[in-house]
Amino acid sequence: MSAALGSTPRRLRLLLIQPENRRIHEFRRRQLNNFAQVTMPYLAGYVDQSAYEVALVDEYHDAIPYAQDWDLVALTVNTPNASHCYDISERFRGRGIAVVMGGPHATLLPDEVGAWCDHLVVGEAESTWPEFLADFARGRAQPRYQSTRVPTLAGIPRPRWDLLRRSRTMKSAVVASRGCPYRCRYCNLKQIYHDALRTRPVAEVVAELAVSRSRFFVFWDDNLFADRGYAERLLRAVAPLRRRWAAQVTLRDCDDEELLQLARQAGCQYLFIGLETFSAGSLKDAGKRINPLAQYDRIIGAIHAHGIMVQAGIVFGFDSDTVDVFSQTLSACERLGIDGVTASMLIPLPGTPIHRQFAAEGRLLTKDWTAYDGKTAVAFQPAGLTVDQLMAGYAWFRRNFYSLRSFLRRMRVSRTRPLVNFVMNLGYWRGVRAHRN
Repeated sequence: MSAALGSTPRRLRLLLIQPENRRIHEFRRRQLNNFAQVTMPYLAGYVDQSAYEVALVDEYHDAIPYAQDWDLVALTVNTPNASHCYDISERFRGRGIAVVMGGPHATLLPDEVGAWCDHLVVGEAESTWPEFLADFARGRAQPRYQSTRVPTLAGIPRPRWDLLRRSRTMKSAVVASRGCPYRCRYCNLKQIYHDALRTRPVAEVVAELAVSRSRFFVFWDDNLFADRGYAERLLRAVAPLRRRWAAQVTLRDCDDEELLQLARQAGCQYLFIGLETFSAGSLKDAGKRINPLAQYDRIIGAIHAHGIMVQAGIVFGFDSDTVDVFSQTLSACERLGIDGVTASMLIPLPGTPIHRQFAAEGRLLTKDWTAYDGKTAVAFQPAGLTVDQLMAGYAWFRRNFYSLRSFLRRMRVSRTRPLVNFVMNLGYWRGVRAHRN
């Protein structure tokens, strides 16, 4: 029956891809502590199901269905996955399938990314993504959509977790706020988001968590404690759900006895804290003056006293770092009882002050974005180390930090959730061992 006689138009087939290049996949595949990425399930929540039939692929688990027929393929592009995303796009576009790209790298370098796709979504996508989808369904989509106004987090849709094939080790994520008031020199938040800290209505966060089947989740926020008043209201509201969770915060914002007490009562298991370094010189290089180096012992001790583990972000390769930084960092972590570490080599992400400095000094070693993952390659010339020393020292630190000997030393200080702590460390140890092999 023709459309003129009242037939229902065919729904367009939309494929959402959460990409992961082979190098990062090999790095992550044996770890037990991987969280489901929220970006694509969240964007799927905006899709008009009367207009689109939507599927979601996360390359951590699934192969991309290149042979199937799609009307539109959407990719979120971060910097280390950029080249991989371009290859994916070429395969689909070679079959005449339209590709739309967005994400951090598309926002940082829109002209570059735009050359590899049919449509581009630049910046935060709460208004532009639905607008693009509506235009595409009507056959009038534009080449570029750019966020010009600060979007609110009120009324955002719940992520479509039902579209994602998940393993038992994958945990859920929820968004409560976006943005960070601080300006670290290596961080690209100020470049990829509007410069405004926003919070989501507490009742909406609680309602989303209440229907989730997962007993453990992570707040997918840049800095959960950045708005202290909001954090207090949120923690009080989350506590009755009796869930366990983790979040990213700054150490300075943890210097708050009442907030730590509320976090413990609300089910906080661990906090990811960007310590970055134990060197005053390297903190200055990082532009992270908010880290009170002289107070590390006291604040970390207070976090542990509330039964909360500390997952520290550590970065190697700042200009003040020398060959001693790896052993000194390990000793400091053991002395403070740091429960876990997410260690990286410095990444000069495009658009950041660090990238501009290194570019001006001629210290960028490659334009191959695959090298900008902070895990498997070095993309710049360090000041106080050779590239080989940075790579070897980074591997040495991870291998020794996640050894049984170091775990026992750290646990004598932390004494926080020993069983959970052991499982978390075991997960990273498996990852380190797999990477060595």
